[in-house]
Formats: sequence, structure tokens, C-alpha cells
Amino acid sequence: MRRTVNLLFFALLMTGLNACDTKTAPATAEGTFGHDLEFLKKKDSVIVLTSSDGNGQVIVSPKYQAKVFTSTADGLGGKSFGWINYKTFDAKELDAHMNAYGGEDRLWLGPEGGRFSLFFKPGTKMEFDNWHTPPAIDNESWSLTSSTGKKASLTKSTQMQNYAGTTLNIKLQRDIEILEPADIKQLLGIDDAGSTVKSVGFSTTNTIINSGNTVWDKVSGAPCLWSLDMFTPSPKTVIVVPYQDKATGKIATTNYFGEIAKDRIAYKNGVLLFKADGKSRGKLGIPPNRAKNMTGSYDDANQVLTITLFDLNSKADYLNQEWKPDTEPFTGDAVNAYNDGPLANGSQMGPFYEIESVSPAAFLKPGESLAHKHSVFHFTGDKDTLNKIALKTLGISINDITTTFK
Repeated sequence: MRRTVNLLFFALLMTGLNACDTKTAPATAEGTFGHDLEFLKKKDSVIVLTSSDGNGQVIVSPKYQAKVFTSTADGLGGKSFGWINYKTFDAKELDAHMNAYGGEDRLWLGPEGGRFSLFFKPGTKMEFDNWHTPPAIDNESWSLTSSTGKKASLTKSTQMQNYAGTTLNIKLQRDIEILEPADIKQLLGIDDAGSTVKSVGFSTTNTIINSGNTVWDKVSGAPCLWSLDMFTPSPKTVIVVPYQDKATGKIATTNYFGEIAKDRIAYKNGVLLFKADGKSRGKLGIPPNRAKNMTGSYDDANQVLTITLFDLNSKADYLNQEWKPDTEPFTGDAVNAYNDGPLANGSQMGPFYEIESVSPAAFLKPGESLAHKHSVFHFTGDKDTLNKIALKTLGISINDITTTFK
């Protein structure tokens, strides 16, 4: 009898210890937020922004261009939503074209191509060998000016020359803030999901200032702010892009890297659907008169609904970013989506997929500024609740998303 009691006591003791271990031990399994946090801590003094309940967390990096590297809706053991390119961090030398560290939300400046490109030197042919990402948005550190645990502010001053030969003196600022559940509900106009769904959301307010003595206009050229979100794909991920169904003109540019195959893109009642499995390289864009200020994606393999919300001005001039110096420079897209895939030689950077938004052209006098706000939200959990959120925000059901490319 005594031996039975002792064994029972030992079993209860071990159960208690295991429960304590589960609570206190960091989650480091691959694919978790804890794993990515431990990895990034070895590379930079990163900042972790945390919601009041501790479940929503976001990693911000000053060293790596003020990127939001990733987020989670469920603490250290929760899924890590951002795509991180681990191998790039250990490269022995910088890549001359682009250092693809990844990141759930990074800031670039446009235009990439065209008459006022920031990625090609004046007079060079617009081809990959001559394409170079400006260091301030590729490999240089930013300065952390403040951090409160809920919000971080970072700045960078730089100088760039555009394809037209104009020197641009630029100051950039990024204010990154984690959102509370009540903020998410209000911004997206959704009902409280209660305990059936876990969520995380953050906003980035990106500001560009003309810190020089020359006006940025349609003659000298003007840059734009460009927010890019990189996520990990699955075989069942679909990008969802609502658009203005009653507007005139083309709905989307679908041939950035060659025409997207017809079995990878679909249009349903004012919603464009784009297969994002990381297996076929393609990019699309929506012009400002057709765009809405919200896009998203749904990953049916992991039951993750992603929403992005951003500033949009349908009357403004957006920069054409195609690698063609003779195109009209102010006829560009306001929203873009990208699915990664193998290059012609079989190599591949990812796989990942991207959702992007851009600001209008920053026509600024010296001392003036332009801001572009871009927010990211993730929801995971009960599928019926996710369906209600998808219908309310993106205007399409989970069933319609998941059955489109079967």
C-alpha cells in the first residue's frame, strides 16, 4: 500500500514539474515564434513588442533596416508568421544586388524601375546585372529613437541618386506599434472573436522627408514609400485581393515576370484570387482606381487568415515600377502581390509570398514629408469564426477561397 502511495505521489510530482516546464521553457521548435526570436537575438539587439495579454508579439530589428521580422498570436510557442531567410545572415559578404533577410514587414523605396528608378544608375540598361537595392533599405543599420514595449520608432538618413540623375537627400522614419484586440476589432470593423480565434496585429507608419534643398517633382523625379510583407506559403495558401468592380480600365497587371498562368489566378465578384504556394514565380498589381485599401490571404493548411490594411488615394499619382525607362512614370499600381517560384536556372530564393502596398509619389518641397500607414493582422483558430472575419473584411467566404484552385 505504501509503495502504491509513493508511486502515486511521484507521478503527481512529475506531472506538476512537467506542467511548470511547459510554462517556463522557451519554445524553440522550428516554425515557432520562440525559435525565430532565439535566432534573431544572436544577430541583433531586437525589440519585442507585446500585447497586454502576452499572446500577441512582434519582433523589430534596428540592425536589419527597421524590419518587422515576424509576429505571433500565441506567445513563444505560437506559429511564426513572417518568412525569414536564415541562410542570408551567415553570408561571408554582402550580395551586390539584394540581401534577402526576409521579414514580415519591410520598408523599401520606389520606383524600382522607370525614368526615376532608385535601383539603376543613370544610363545603365535595366537588366538584373545592373539592378542594385539602395543600401539604406538593404543592408545598413537604422537608429532606434524610442521603444516602450508597445511601440518602437526608428530613423535613417540617406542620399540616393535616381535614374534621371537627381540626388535625393532623404530622412526616413518608421513607427511600429502592436495593436490590442480592441484596436484590431475597431480597425477592421469585426465582432469580438472571443476565445475561438487568436489574433495579432501591428501598424507601421512610414514617413519620408525631403531633407535636401531641391524640390521633388515630375521633372526631377519623386520617390515613394513601399511596404512589403513576406510570409511562408503552403500548398493551400491563396492571396485575396478585393478590387473596385464597377471602376473602368484594366483590373490588374499580371505580367510583371511573364504572364501568370490562368490556373493560378481567378476573379470572383470583385475579388481577385492568386495561388500562393511558392512554386511558380509571378507578380500582379492593381491600379489605384481599381484598388481597395485591404488585401489578405488564407492558408487552409494551417487555418491562418491574414489581413493587410493600408492608406490609399485613388486620385493620386502612383509610380510605374516596371524596368522600362521609356514608360509613362506616373501610371503605376497601388497594390501588389507576389508568389515566389524557381528561376530559369532552377534556383530559388524562397519559397515565400508577398503582399505589398505603396504610397503615391512623394512630391515634396524641402522640409516637407509624406506618410504611409500599413497594418498587418493574423487570425488563427475556429474556421467558422475565420469565415465570418473573411466575409466582413475581404468580402469572400473561406469556402470560396479554398475551392477556387482545386
